[in-house]
Amino acid sequence: MATEGSGGRRRGPQQLDAVDAVILQALRANARIPYADLARAVGLSAPSVADRVKRLEQLGVITGYHAAVAPAALGLGVVALVGIEQADDADQDQIAEALAGVSEVEDCWFVAGDESFVIKVRVADVDALENSLGRLRKIRGIARTRTTVVLSTRWEGRMSSDAGSDQ
Repeated sequence: MATEGSGGRRRGPQQLDAVDAVILQALRANARIPYADLARAVGLSAPSVADRVKRLEQLGVITGYHAAVAPAALGLGVVALVGIEQADDADQDQIAEALAGVSEVEDCWFVAGDESFVIKVRVADVDALENSLGRLRKIRGIARTRTTVVLSTRWEGRMSSDAGSDQ
């Protein structure tokens, strides 16, 4: 079902207007920003902004809020990207479910190419990485892994700043 946008323009449920884009950009920069501050940024009332944020949550555009924590502060100083080749007779959903049960796996992507999955593993040290890789190789359906150790992180978590601006 389409909803009315500003100026009577109709838009689909997943389309965002310029006000939504500003709200999202502000929330990505500071998820704790008060609605009053958001309202000033977009020229609406705080209740209108609250309604828009609620709609963005209901549409699944905003999927949650979290505290960004420095991994080193938690003793997690080693990051590795691990490519996983799936055995020919393996089930990708079963592998994904098994990977979800490995606490060191921070992110998991199903990808095209020689590998079926790429995961990000975050651990305390190289010994912990070796143990994690050993456990990964024991998961039924994983034929082989290829590991790249991250030396430093220049930036991560970036998203296009103009998402939705052409809607």
